[in-house]
Amino acid sequence: MAKLIYAINESLDGYIEDRQGSLDWSVSDDELFSFWTDFQRSIGTYLYGRRMYDAMVYWENPSGQPFHDPKASQEFSRIWRNAHKTVFSRTLEKASTGNTEIVHAFDADQIRQLKASAAEDLTIGGPDFAGQALKAGLVDDCYFLVNPIILGGGKRALPENHQIQLQLLDLRRFRSGVVMLHYRVAQ
Repeated sequence: MAKLIYAINESLDGYIEDRQGSLDWSVSDDELFSFWTDFQRSIGTYLYGRRMYDAMVYWENPSGQPFHDPKASQEFSRIWRNAHKTVFSRTLEKASTGNTEIVHAFDADQIRQLKASAAEDLTIGGPDFAGQALKAGLVDDCYFLVNPIILGGGKRALPENHQIQLQLLDLRRFRSGVVMLHYRVAQ
């Protein structure tokens, strides 16, 4: 059975956005971009909430100045386009990207079926959506890329008022000061 993975950039105090909804504080360099590109290679399906999908649509047809090395950006874009995407949204009627389906409600049984039938791992994106999946016991692994900044407020990476036991599997320190923590969720 494939694993469902929650992978997210966050501040040291656990926020994915600052109080203004900005991600400008998040470290983005070639070493981290290479990590994310390699990480995506084993993913066959992305499960997104609406806002995360809207943020990732850029990779369908990247234009303008690339974030990183143009070849690296093209490779990330190719991986992203080839993967299946399922967007869970009550308001989105039509996808603006290929290989994408829209589902209008969170359905734990549907996600269990996706995991059981998938040949490759799945990721879940968006903290509210991932929070629902964590509470439902669907998430197998978490990757937290902890940035060396304290935001003091904003949008939380994890649901509040829900205890989840984790087992550390791996950690990695990047030159930028970002630390990757890979955990298995205790089931």
